[in-house]
Amino acid sequence: MTDSTLDPEDRKIVTLARSVRARNGVPEGAAVRDENGRTYAAGTVALDSLRLSALQTAVAMAVASGAKSLEAAAVVTEAESASAEDRAAVRDLGGPGTPVLLAGPDGTVRGTVAAG
Repeated sequence: MTDSTLDPEDRKIVTLARSVRARNGVPEGAAVRDENGRTYAAGTVALDSLRLSALQTAVAMAVASGAKSLEAAAVVTEAESASAEDRAAVRDLGGPGTPVLLAGPDGTVRGTVAAG
């Protein structure tokens, strides 16, 4: 998948995820888009008492802001795939068909998987 074939709204959440990762110096950045087109971007949370991946944090932010569903999610990471826990968080709010875009630190989308 090249940047030129990526939907502009999907490109936006990849850019937001990449920005959070770079700005905060965290291992992962993520962003989700809800059913109304609102976006939520977050980084990894690594406290002694609380550990959340970037994607789990973005989903939690969407839920806390009143989102009822998700259209898409993106995670910028060095990992080769989205974890089962990350896909589960997206699935819980967006359903099994919600696409999760996986991008490298340079923002290049390496693939898309369904949350389910």
